[in-house]
Amino acid sequence: MAKLSTHLKFIIIPLTAFLLTPVVSIASAATSAVDYGVNTGTGGMATAVLSTLPVKGWAPMTGYSRSAFGMAWEDSDHNGCNQRDDMIWKASFGRGIRPDGCKITSATVTDVYTNHVVHYVRGGSYSQGLDIDHVVALGNAWGTGIQYESANIRLRLATDPLNLLAVDPSQNRQKGDSNAASWLPQAINYRCSYVARQIAVKKKYGLWVVPPEKAAMQRILSTCPLRRIPVGGLPYPTSAELKQTVGGSSTTTSTTIHTTTTVHMTTTTTASSGLDPQFGTCTAAKAAGYGPYVQGKDPEYYWYRDANHNGVVCE
Repeated sequence: MAKLSTHLKFIIIPLTAFLLTPVVSIASAATSAVDYGVNTGTGGMATAVLSTLPVKGWAPMTGYSRSAFGMAWEDSDHNGCNQRDDMIWKASFGRGIRPDGCKITSATVTDVYTNHVVHYVRGGSYSQGLDIDHVVALGNAWGTGIQYESANIRLRLATDPLNLLAVDPSQNRQKGDSNAASWLPQAINYRCSYVARQIAVKKKYGLWVVPPEKAAMQRILSTCPLRRIPVGGLPYPTSAELKQTVGGSSTTTSTTIHTTTTVHMTTTTTASSGLDPQFGTCTAAKAAGYGPYVQGKDPEYYWYRDANHNGVVCE
């Protein structure tokens, strides 16, 4: 009996190690999927790049629509497949099922916004679905400069792998057109990568940040000061292709907000842009008789945190 016990001990140890292996693999997938489709952390320091982005107020949302960004999921990298299928393929690390070489019928993807594993099935139930999220939301991009660029540049922003992630549909829809000041991923360990990727996109396409957005980005990056921005995706626009200049053009100077040492922006600061004055909190805004603000309609919405993600702030 003593010899049998000795043999059993050596059998149990390898089996235990074997059974733990899938758990380790799942945890690794959740963290290694951080910046698929681009080159992670090979750009400049995120804090330094953020400091180069112009800080302005929101441009009017007049004319904003999804169609302003061209055909959805256009094959802008010219590989014969649409960008939606390409992004699911990249998110699955090339292990999805692609019978015709393009269309993904099923794949296992780790949603970086939640660290949850999604078993994607094309045409399946809601729980088996994936949305392709624009890291810099199209509404955010519209209000921070892309509306002044050409149709070609807008299409590139909307289909650039640098600005796309395959995520749980609920996360994409909660986020809507929010910027970093009003929405961040549920997975705290992804927030630095998320903000760094937003900065990379804004730098690439000549977009600016609004004051609360920059403050939120700085707050996140203070927890990871050595984080670099990712690079890659579609070819970078040349300065000749971009209409925006560092100082802003005549079409956007009316939206510039000059920050001061006070807690809120003064009425005269935003009057020229037709916007309400900006306050430090919704409580202060409401006390002064301003609000509510609706997502996708009122530029002021993006100044405040939508805590319950209902698309309305300062109500």
